[in-house]
Amino acid sequence: MNDLIREKLKTLPPKSGVYIMRDVRGEVIYVGKAKNLKNRVSQYFRNSEKPVKVQAMVDNVDHFDYYITMSELDALALENNLIKKYQPFYNILLKDGKTFPYIKINMKEEFPRLEIVRRIKKNDGAKYFGPYIAGIDPKAILKAIASAFKVRTCSKNLSSLKPQKRECLNYSLGLCLAPCTNRVTHKEYMEELKKVINFLSGNDDEIENILLEKMINASNQENFERAIELREALKMVAKLKQRVVANMPKSVDKDVIAYATDGLSGVINIMVVRGGKILGIQNFVQSDIDESETIFNFMVQYYQNMLPPHEIIVSHAIDGELLSSYLGKNLKITSSPHGINLTLLKMAKENASEYLEKHLEKEKLQYNNTLGALTALQEKLQLKNLPRRMECYDISHISGTYKVASMVVFKDGKPAKKDYRKFKIKHVKGSNDFASLQETLERRLKRLINKDGESFKEKPDLLVIDGGKGQLSSTYEILKEFHLDDQIEIIALAKKLEEVFKVGESAPVILKMGSAELKLLQRIRDEAHRFAITFHRQTRTKAQTKSELENISGLGQKKIDALLKAFGSTENIKKASREELMLVHGIHESLAENIFEYFKNNS
Repeated sequence: MNDLIREKLKTLPPKSGVYIMRDVRGEVIYVGKAKNLKNRVSQYFRNSEKPVKVQAMVDNVDHFDYYITMSELDALALENNLIKKYQPFYNILLKDGKTFPYIKINMKEEFPRLEIVRRIKKNDGAKYFGPYIAGIDPKAILKAIASAFKVRTCSKNLSSLKPQKRECLNYSLGLCLAPCTNRVTHKEYMEELKKVINFLSGNDDEIENILLEKMINASNQENFERAIELREALKMVAKLKQRVVANMPKSVDKDVIAYATDGLSGVINIMVVRGGKILGIQNFVQSDIDESETIFNFMVQYYQNMLPPHEIIVSHAIDGELLSSYLGKNLKITSSPHGINLTLLKMAKENASEYLEKHLEKEKLQYNNTLGALTALQEKLQLKNLPRRMECYDISHISGTYKVASMVVFKDGKPAKKDYRKFKIKHVKGSNDFASLQETLERRLKRLINKDGESFKEKPDLLVIDGGKGQLSSTYEILKEFHLDDQIEIIALAKKLEEVFKVGESAPVILKMGSAELKLLQRIRDEAHRFAITFHRQTRTKAQTKSELENISGLGQKKIDALLKAFGSTENIKKASREELMLVHGIHESLAENIFEYFKNNS
């Protein structure tokens, strides 16, 4: 604990709020809420034994900030927003849009229809069935319903339309009661819909009998195609019946959430039970630092996009009252279950533990190829700092024409594609790769000093240049010009023997072939090469296409764009007839003649 933290701990108020832990770079690594800021934050820095993950986080804390809130509920809301904003390493962050499908029935419609949705609108008067997480396809369920019950599947707004003159094909096939032509009363339609709701609520017997009878009839009538469709619908119903939880009423809806951890990594398993059936099981890898807090924070984010059941079984005790207040729904949360609930929780724990074991193997491999490789690279090349941000540059051109450069960024050993940048070489004549690299690096460093652009304002730890001593020397001169040679390290990787050249050393460093650290350098080098070549091809193609079409009298940029949109390429325009050219908006007969004759005479 440094002096800054020690002094700040003394000033912490005993009030509710949110605290933000930052590392030496000022990056947010953890966001937490507290009923009492002074007690909660002080716990982290006491000389007491802590879980491995908590100690790892504390060891990386350089300083912290905090915000006071009116209540713990306000603190929870602020914490959730800050986690989304900063995406801290030690916090849970479910990916945006991580939602699962529901089947929705809008009960406010006179003749309700079924639709698949991924967003829940609370208090909208609709019935939602699901979520369907894994192994159950809601589209297949809708097909089975359509085969058995005569409810409409169209998206027409019947309340705003006059009765149709004729029924659609579904009515003729016996698949719909045709409310659009007033063939059925509201009461009769709702009786049919009641059967659908009964099935979606967990009662399968009626739909199974209907489908079986229809399949036999279709087969007897030698309508084998229809019989096969009904057989597939029966398989869907059978699949649902296999997920029935023994000794559980069909009306029961609940979620079971379990957390397994080895002290560093963790997995949350959620089991969705609806209508007495297990509709899905899903695992989420987490990296939070406290087990109860992990589950609580997961549930906060998960149920913002999902419809929580009344009952939730959890493996660790949480503040259910606070969660209920935040979600605006009275929830029954149990952490010490009995009977069938205990059986379900044990199953969820086993799933979480098994997934964690597989994840750790994958995580170990990923670590060896990323942070592990960076550590080895720092050691083998005797770098001052761990190269967490690496940038690699490459030049691409054909005989000095259409010269471009690429800047590829790796963070913690992985591609950071949003930080990739492309450059068109502006001031170098001919095929001078040395000068082109110098121009590229000079422009990049100017942007660094001026803090101009998200990708440029962060200082790299290591620059990787594709080439040998010559490329290294020329680019190092630019670093010296900007007085950054003592802050940013630079190396060159020569392709032929994969030698690594360092500034001031005549002999190259030879990394072991196949080693993780050499593979990391090869990956960033090859990625920079690929990115540069792709940009060069795009630039050359665009320039060549533009220049050729611009030579045709009467063709402006708008008409060129219209032609390329219609035909896809200049080659296809060359092959087009006069009549085909005239089909493009703006291309009249005389202009089509000009285009046709131009390519005919220049082919």
